[in-house]
Amino acid sequence: MFYHVKELQYHAKPDRPDPIFAKKLQEVLGGQFGEISVALQYLFQGWNTRGDGKYRDLLMDTGTEELAHVEMLCTMIARLLDGAPVGDLEEAAKDPVLGAILGGMNPQHAIVSGLGAMPADSVGNPWTAAYINASGNLLADFRMNLTYESQGRLQVCRLYEMTNDRGVKDMLSWLIARDTMHQNMWYAAICELEEQENIVVPSTFPRKLEKQEVAYTYFDLSRGTESSKGRWASGPSMDSLGEFTYVENPPPFGEKPFIRPAPPYMFNTPPHILKHIPPHRG
Repeated sequence: MFYHVKELQYHAKPDRPDPIFAKKLQEVLGGQFGEISVALQYLFQGWNTRGDGKYRDLLMDTGTEELAHVEMLCTMIARLLDGAPVGDLEEAAKDPVLGAILGGMNPQHAIVSGLGAMPADSVGNPWTAAYINASGNLLADFRMNLTYESQGRLQVCRLYEMTNDRGVKDMLSWLIARDTMHQNMWYAAICELEEQENIVVPSTFPRKLEKQEVAYTYFDLSRGTESSKGRWASGPSMDSLGEFTYVENPPPFGEKPFIRPAPPYMFNTPPHILKHIPPHRG
């Protein structure tokens, strides 16, 4: 059960209105790697964890914190929109400063949300649940969580460099610090699980069902042999269960495919015509 504490986790007060930056902040709120995504991803992973324990608590604790970040960003966006010039465009355009602001703000902030935040990214794409990953395998999920925190921190750091507003920078600095903790946290959990399960997901899949002859073979499918110098091309495999090998220009292992013609009622291009189609020139 959730209880709403009315105080924000951290301050969300800009020094001045900035509707253009409000539009930019929408990315780390409602974008693929934004706070809505990580909040719901962690919560669904937690709700789907069967049984109690530290990993379920880890997910629920972090998902709950991310909801606090959603509220902080929504508050900051609303305050950045305070005083935004949304009146007569022709009158506003007479003032070059107001014209520039109107030219860059998200019109939906004025038309749709009434100067409030929206569950959408910085170009107006609505947030989608397709961003959420919750597989039931904690090692796979924690690796995805580490990726999301890495991408999210990268975007917040870029936004930090895009503003001179001390209040905005202060809040972003908090979010960046929490992303630092969360990356370290997920990596620690990953390492802990890898020690128990090994690194390949799922680790319990019977190895005899794998094609063992290619399980640790690197296929070089680029010109040159630069990739042969990588850790992945020779030496013990990372799971300590095999040896990496390197193959330059690997041969095909299958045959040329043949697909039977479709039945006439499909009205596909007839096979005798396909045989005489000249090669594409371009």
